[in-house]
Amino acid sequence: TSTKQNKENVGLRCITGGVTVGTDINMTSIPQGSTFMRDRFTWLAYLLLAYYAYLQAALGPLMPFLRAELDLNYTVGGFHFSAFALGMVLAGLTGDRFASRWGRTTIFWGGAIGMAAGAIGFALAQKVGLTIAAAFLMGFLGTLLLVMIQATLSDHHGAQRAIALTEANVAASLSAMLVPIFIGLFQRIQIGWRLALVIAAVALALIAWRFHSVTIPEKIYRRQGTLELSDRLPFIYWIYWLVIVFGVAIEWCLVFWGAEYLVSAVGLTKTVAALAMGAFFLAMVVGRFSGSRLTHRFPTGKLLILALAVALVGFSFFWFVHLAPLSLIGLFLAGLGVSNLYPLTLSLCTTVAPDQADKASARITLGTGSAIFIAPLVLGWTADQLGIANAFAIVAILIFIALGVTFTANRISTQQQPAPSP
Repeated sequence: TSTKQNKENVGLRCITGGVTVGTDINMTSIPQGSTFMRDRFTWLAYLLLAYYAYLQAALGPLMPFLRAELDLNYTVGGFHFSAFALGMVLAGLTGDRFASRWGRTTIFWGGAIGMAAGAIGFALAQKVGLTIAAAFLMGFLGTLLLVMIQATLSDHHGAQRAIALTEANVAASLSAMLVPIFIGLFQRIQIGWRLALVIAAVALALIAWRFHSVTIPEKIYRRQGTLELSDRLPFIYWIYWLVIVFGVAIEWCLVFWGAEYLVSAVGLTKTVAALAMGAFFLAMVVGRFSGSRLTHRFPTGKLLILALAVALVGFSFFWFVHLAPLSLIGLFLAGLGVSNLYPLTLSLCTTVAPDQADKASARITLGTGSAIFIAPLVLGWTADQLGIANAFAIVAILIFIALGVTFTANRISTQQQPAPSP
């Protein structure tokens, strides 16, 4: 009876989850009358993605204090970000293989615990070689957790994966906003920035205590007659994968260099520029919350086009108008648009490869890690050659390319949809 029920559940999920390329992209993603259910596993995934995002976001705010303590220059300080990104790339290459060998549950919890170990190691380390190694460990093991969160949420919620993934990223954005507050507060009251990393490990222990009995969804077995002869991800997946890479590159160029642009091109002081970047992060939270609501009603592919359009309009104000109020309005609008590029495209990628969620999620993190590693470096090098204002043309180019690729992917998806039955 259990086996029969599992097969029926798989079949139902395949029907409602958009196995045919194109479903959940140009059609409404939620079957009419269905209700999105947040069970214990869903909340566990949300909390652990928030935990991951918190530690990922910690490197930037803590770096000035670490550089001062260890007397590091900008280049060596930047090696910590590179190490984290390289860990993401490695996890993207191996995450699906590890899950196939040891199971999702082991990689899920192992990645979470390993990231906490890396954070504690970072907090305790007094030599730069150890802090860089700890950053790599956080990036690699933490991203294994990320791969599993994305894959399991996608499989678990099927046709409603866009809602789950977008809501999870709302939680991630909220937790990322807390990091600079905690680091600045602990440093100001002379407790020290390291406590912010310890808090993450304590939070993981509390989450594990509360949710340790929750079953982690294992991989959905493929149906007979689908993709049995090949493990290759479909062509349409790789087109949307490119959109993710461009979207992450856009986001991290703004995160890394937005404050510097406000100082050099708009004329704000460093302190005001750093505070002004809060508008971008606030917009990320607002945008992802709004996006999670919109996915209940509108097709994911069309929402992605809308998000890119908003990002383009906002970035245009931010880049072209060198008046502080209008630049900040543009920065906020850019954040609204950019906020949903990753969760929406992630949903599309897992939708077009529903039987390969582990591999799809792993290759996505390979792309995001590469984008985080390369894009800010390219923009920084270009700024050294041409100035920061001219270098930001890279972001405009990336937005236009992402729009073109998204239009192409949506059109191919529509063409590959089967004709409705008579």
